Amino acid sequence: MIVVDLNVIAYLLIDSDRTSEVEALLRTDPEWAAPLLWRSEWRNVLAGYLRRGSLDRGAVLECLEAAERVVREREYLVDSSRVMDLVARSSCSAYDCEYVALADTLDVPLVTYDRRVLEDFPARAASPASYLDASR
Repeated sequence: MIVVDLNVIAYLLIDSDRTSEVEALLRTDPEWAAPLLWRSEWRNVLAGYLRRGSLDRGAVLECLEAAERVVREREYLVDSSRVMDLVARSSCSAYDCEYVALADTLDVPLVTYDRRVLEDFPARAASPASYLDASR
């Protein structure tokens, strides 16, 4: 199991230059976990696509359902005190620290593209490329 942040989930479901790497990540480790926060972040991302006309309502709903299938039964409430401890010792947002706190609690890697998280939490966070390299 790994914790993934919203960017990893988004790159899986919205085609980009990172999609094939994230698909390889899912094949390597298909048990993805996330804090409950991921749902609100994902809705917000998709709202932007909907408003810009990049995705229609049907496509947005498909993306919501697809993401829910990927994370299903591995969504967690995160301890607020732990999040604030991580905020206090980093330059990361409370949102980002929710993912770190969950990875700490589950004692699994956090896989992210977020440079700040990677820099502030090198013992817990890994980029998809480095995680895939280490898994081989």
